[in-house]
Amino acid sequence: MAMKIRLARGGSKKRPFYRIVAADSRMPRDGRFIEKLGTYNPLLPKDSEDRVKMDVERVQYWLGQGAQPTDRIARMLEAAGVKEKTERSNPKKAVPGKKATERSEEKAAKAAEAAEAAAAPAEEAAAEE
Repeated sequence: MAMKIRLARGGSKKRPFYRIVAADSRMPRDGRFIEKLGTYNPLLPKDSEDRVKMDVERVQYWLGQGAQPTDRIARMLEAAGVKEKTERSNPKKAVPGKKATERSEEKAAKAAEAAEAAAAPAEEAAAEE
């Protein structure tokens, strides 16, 4: 059985609240789970102790049983010091899109034309002297 440690959403509309659960990966997000491991309340401030509550011993037990944490849970475990920090690489994240690249090229071309236009009268004045 493929186990996951993941978030199950609760709370009302526009007021999210999550349970951290150990569940079979084939089950739906808010469906059947095996054990509740903690809670996550994103509405609380980031420095609040009540924002993320976890039973660290049970999380370590499930990790030992082969459960895979989701990306968000892995970050929470890294912050709690349970899991070692992993290097993430998303090289395409910083690259601007096609339209942004076109806009920047147009802006650079206009700036070059303006610089040439400003430099031309200065050159003529220098030539007259």
